[in-house]
Amino acid sequence: MKQKIYQIDAFTTKLYGGNPAAVCILDNWLDTELMQTIAAENNLAETAFAVNKNDHYELRWFTPEIEVDLCGHATLATAFVIFNYYGFTENTLRFISPRSGELLVQKNNEGLLTMDFPTDDLITVPEQLNISKAIGKQPLETYKGKTDYMLIYESQVEIEAIAPNFHLLNELDCRGVIVSSKGNDVDFVSRFFAPQCGIPEDPVTGSAHTTLTPYWSEKLSKKILTAKQLSERGGELECEFHGDRVKISGHGVCYLVGEIEIYST
Repeated sequence: MKQKIYQIDAFTTKLYGGNPAAVCILDNWLDTELMQTIAAENNLAETAFAVNKNDHYELRWFTPEIEVDLCGHATLATAFVIFNYYGFTENTLRFISPRSGELLVQKNNEGLLTMDFPTDDLITVPEQLNISKAIGKQPLETYKGKTDYMLIYESQVEIEAIAPNFHLLNELDCRGVIVSSKGNDVDFVSRFFAPQCGIPEDPVTGSAHTTLTPYWSEKLSKKILTAKQLSERGGELECEFHGDRVKISGHGVCYLVGEIEIYST
């Protein structure tokens, strides 16, 4: 069986920037093992699979190694595909995720996509020495969300200079580690490391901004914030804090449209 596949660079207006995600719009769900195999073969940070259910799309995300609860850039990429290639003419697209519930994506006239995600539950914790050692620098503050740790630093220069020990990071009991500081020309900057998910450093992580946005909104006393993720590819986001929801906006660019052969495993 042949299956259409798209590869979208998310959170960028330039090809070869942002975070690439593969997207497959299915007629019916494939076996979980087969979707995981396809994601491993794609070897991108995320592969998204969606099925049309008339008034919404069901949506799931896979790294090369595991299925994840929430993925921002692959949600944006999936919305980009549906808006641009599947004849969807309304301004708001509704996804239902078995792990994260309802997720809405709106498109404006300039092609900006705005995702409406649940805000992460964030608590202050004492410094985790094993995490600080893995990152290679002691943070000013340490927080724990549902799946990730967030470490706060003094400056963008410090974030740019971080060179983590991925072997130590891989031993941590969490999805990943976010490092962040105020930005030089944006409100805040970040990087995201998740080798235990098969992603040593993620280029742009939409879901991490459900953790970052409430923190920086309070610190900077701003509801709408600009953000950059300082990976090698880089990405730009606009974030808006609404209490229990976070709106995360960005653009997408299509890199590839093709077909893959589907074989049962």
